Amino acid sequence: MAIVNVVLGDCPGCGGKACFGNVMITGNKLSRGCKQCRYWTYVNLPPVSKKIVYLDQSILSAAFKGGDARAVQAVERVSQLASKQLLVAPHSNLHEDETHQWAGYGGKTPVELMKFIERTARGLEFKNSYSVEEAQAYKGFKAFLAGASPQYELDEKDAVSGDIHEWHNYVYITVGRYLGDTQLISELKEQAVRTLLEVFDTWAQSTNSFEQDVALENAEAGKGYLQAFLNMQARLERGDFDALLNAPIASQCVGTLLHAVRKDMPTDEAFAEVVRFFFSEHFAELPCQWLSSRMFATIKSMVKNGAFSNREKALSSLSGVFYDVQHISTYAPYCDAIFILKTAVTRYRLHDLFASGGFSVVRWPRWCA
Repeated sequence: MAIVNVVLGDCPGCGGKACFGNVMITGNKLSRGCKQCRYWTYVNLPPVSKKIVYLDQSILSAAFKGGDARAVQAVERVSQLASKQLLVAPHSNLHEDETHQWAGYGGKTPVELMKFIERTARGLEFKNSYSVEEAQAYKGFKAFLAGASPQYELDEKDAVSGDIHEWHNYVYITVGRYLGDTQLISELKEQAVRTLLEVFDTWAQSTNSFEQDVALENAEAGKGYLQAFLNMQARLERGDFDALLNAPIASQCVGTLLHAVRKDMPTDEAFAEVVRFFFSEHFAELPCQWLSSRMFATIKSMVKNGAFSNREKALSSLSGVFYDVQHISTYAPYCDAIFILKTAVTRYRLHDLFASGGFSVVRWPRWCA
């Protein structure tokens, strides 16, 4: 006997009434069975090619709360198209982090919001953001070592597990619980924004061009990776082996790159190669770096034009800026479109980089544009 998800009619095996139908989908094969007997058959499904979309936390939260008809309609439409095997809308670890930062509203809880997000994604997940960044860095570094073009060759397998271009099942299973430290994340989030605001006065006086600001952002990002690694090494030399567990992810990325250098190369020369990479065009052309540097350069340009002069208001309006930049820069290159509720980005007008309207809908042919 089978658990039938969609009843098709009478069973060809036992003749039972209204007990035969679709049971599950595995790959591109549909299993059909009977509720009353062991009759079972398979149907080969035609190949599918799906679009990948990213629903920002602002869209999902608004749809869950139900107060914004645009968000509700968008999520419903995405769910309908996903059920027709036309697209996928995976969620990410960034959705989880933001969800568990939420205090709840109107009797609704973060756990319920996360379940809503998982249902909308039909159980599909992007790889963790740091895994995507590390995969890009590794691929870019290998091209750098080989003297190949710095133009990045995008591969959706770097961001999505499994084959998205197959038929997905009627049901999904989620395992585990959220292990993040919500209080620590909240504190670091506020600290990061306050640190950002501290440089606004300097930015306001800057005469750099947009391109120069982008170059500075790339250089600072490269320094950040290297400093994180050096800090971890210093802790290990002091006997603080907890560094292997709680050092910033960026430090582990540098370690991964060091292992990509020739085995016979002395350590200092290998590290020098890694340093050169982080200040190279190959690093600047990594999709996550290319986007994030331009987003922060856009904020700089807004500061120069007088935005965020009230620092307390800026602290509130920019509270989610680092998450928003990370969401977009990490996953947007792999998507055919991302949806961001306009009210969530007008705080700092990052949508000016993309589009206007009720939604900011970002479209590009997978990093070719």
